[in-house]
Amino acid sequence: MPTLIGIPFDANSSYMRGAAGAPAKIRESMHCDASNMWSEVGVDVGAPGAFADRGDLRLRDEIAFAAIEQAIHGSLAEGEQPVSLGGDHSITYPILRTLGKCYPDLTIVHFDAHPDLYDEFAGNRLSHACPFARIMEEGLAKKLVQVGIRTMNGHQRAQAKTFGVEVVEMESLPAYDRLELQGPVYISFDVDVLDPAFAPGVSHREPGGMSVREAIAHLHAIQGRIVGADLVEYNPVQDVSGATATVAGKILKEILGKMIAG
Repeated sequence: MPTLIGIPFDANSSYMRGAAGAPAKIRESMHCDASNMWSEVGVDVGAPGAFADRGDLRLRDEIAFAAIEQAIHGSLAEGEQPVSLGGDHSITYPILRTLGKCYPDLTIVHFDAHPDLYDEFAGNRLSHACPFARIMEEGLAKKLVQVGIRTMNGHQRAQAKTFGVEVVEMESLPAYDRLELQGPVYISFDVDVLDPAFAPGVSHREPGGMSVREAIAHLHAIQGRIVGADLVEYNPVQDVSGATATVAGKILKEILGKMIAG
């Protein structure tokens, strides 16, 4: 069963804090009476027993990663498929340190404006700009497919080549064929993959991104068995009239719908 786990952590944000306040806002948006709980794949996400919710973790910055690993381990031990609500993108590393060991043939589908492949950023190897470098160097995924990238620099291109990352930059979309996958799949969805016209509530606004419709279409195109997901980098401090919360709630509903349908 898909199970929500709120991870209110943003201590590894490099530019602006605030993403720790996202989990409650995302839940509120998904459950808002302005819409209903049916996913576009034809699943009633709000049906009794469709998904569970473990609430938010209580975290102290200095031991946060260990607590995240423990929570994911507990979720997997109960036969759940954890869907984590961040928080900054650094949380994906401790999540995958547990989940990746359970699925040695795991493919990660990563939606983002940024590849997050820095070896270190501002002296921090656990920065939200680095999680996929840590994940790939530890062999926590067999394959990493990144969709919507539009900020590649020389260092990160070299990192992508070193780790064999399949990078699908914005100019190459649509890329539905790249999502015809087999085996277990983990989705990591950074809200800033979306153009800030659709989702201004992020710390790093990067123009030229995906529309909400493009993002949903690519989520729906994913094949394989989705065994977990995270939704990260929504920053309520930067939001405008709750627009990004509404988008994040919609994306979460579509991810849950795909998982339940599968």
